[in-house]
Amino acid sequence: MRRRIIDRSTAGIALALLFGLLSLPGGTPAAGPAAAQTAPAPAGGETGAPQAEHFDPDRATEAWLARLSPAQRARSDAYFEGGYWLTLWSFLYGLGVAWILLGTRLSARMRDLAERLTRFRPLQTFLYIVQYILVTALLSFPWAVYTDFVREHQYGMATQDFPAWLLDQLKMLALGLVLGGLALTLLYAVLRWKTRTWWVWGAVVSVLIGVALIALGPVFIEPVFNNYTELKDPALREPILSLARANGIETKHVYVVDASKQTKRVSANVAGMFGTMRIALNDNLLRRVSPAGIKAVMGHEMGHYVLDHAYKAILYLIIVLVTGFAFLKWAFERIVARRGERWGIRGVADPAGLPLLAAILAVFFFVLTPINNTFIRTDEAEADIFGLNAAREPDGAAEVALMLSEYRKISPGPVEEWIFFDHPSGRNRILMAMRWKAEHLGDVKGQ
Repeated sequence: MRRRIIDRSTAGIALALLFGLLSLPGGTPAAGPAAAQTAPAPAGGETGAPQAEHFDPDRATEAWLARLSPAQRARSDAYFEGGYWLTLWSFLYGLGVAWILLGTRLSARMRDLAERLTRFRPLQTFLYIVQYILVTALLSFPWAVYTDFVREHQYGMATQDFPAWLLDQLKMLALGLVLGGLALTLLYAVLRWKTRTWWVWGAVVSVLIGVALIALGPVFIEPVFNNYTELKDPALREPILSLARANGIETKHVYVVDASKQTKRVSANVAGMFGTMRIALNDNLLRRVSPAGIKAVMGHEMGHYVLDHAYKAILYLIIVLVTGFAFLKWAFERIVARRGERWGIRGVADPAGLPLLAAILAVFFFVLTPINNTFIRTDEAEADIFGLNAAREPDGAAEVALMLSEYRKISPGPVEEWIFFDHPSGRNRILMAMRWKAEHLGDVKGQ
């Protein structure tokens, strides 16, 4: 139930929290930063204002990539490739936590304690879940310190000292106790109610929880960790609002997030549902990126909103969770038939079986990693194209893609990108921008 100190969209935070409720504590570490520094495009040449007959998208892409030194690329590649191993070790670490709870019968003793404290079944479940979240958070804490604090500082992008970082972890733990406790108590009520079709109804309830988190995220979750203030500078605010109006987004506000207190990463989002939509960009983006780059980023983020990617994510989530809960039913029943008595698990409606449910779902989502990444990466590519057509800032898009190489490998192989990348690689994003530019040389600003 811990929060990684990175910038995410509201939907990303909400779905990450949902998967945290349904899977093992800790999760998969996000790709982290390396220390590349980039600058806006020069005024001429392949990345500036070339003549149409001389502009080659491939050469322009290579010119952008050449702005990274060999040392910067090596550092970025080392960090991102190290994240592949962290994905595996985080998965195994989480399985180890589940084994401790089950193999020592600690989970069964936690359930027994809850039953001694009250005879009201929902309250018994809630008391068990509180114990479960606290124990798993404690067991996962050493790994969290390394992956989320030590390693992030080693690569020069995290800005928090340890007390501030720990405070954010405690906030996320508190959210987990409240939201996780209520959500899992509701889920177990369904398991007791629908003893034969619990896997179908469990998936339905999980999707509803995910939708609620997406809707509530901008208003109630994100402000727990960061302050949101109105963007005051009209030179930046008005072009963003104009871009929003031109693409059917009705809003009068643009917010700035004080992400610099946690990270040096750049980010923005246009997120929310059912009246909670919010346009926000972090202060790193304002400080580190040119106006053209900011406009390109906002065009991309508006693309997610206009293209209804949040709703597509919900449809995808329905498919994934129904499939996952079907696998969960199959695996849980077979494992409990062999080891349930030894672990003190009475059945699927017994909260003492939660570590087993979490472990099975963790296996399912681990195997599904390339498919999940491909789904997200496809949406990101669609938003890239939308952003290019809306903002018409190909050099700004290339600038930001290069800056993101601070924490994403810039030029992976195709299989590597398919398995590990939840965004198009920097090379492919720059090439897309340069191809767009080649087709619009006569009407791009400054041409």
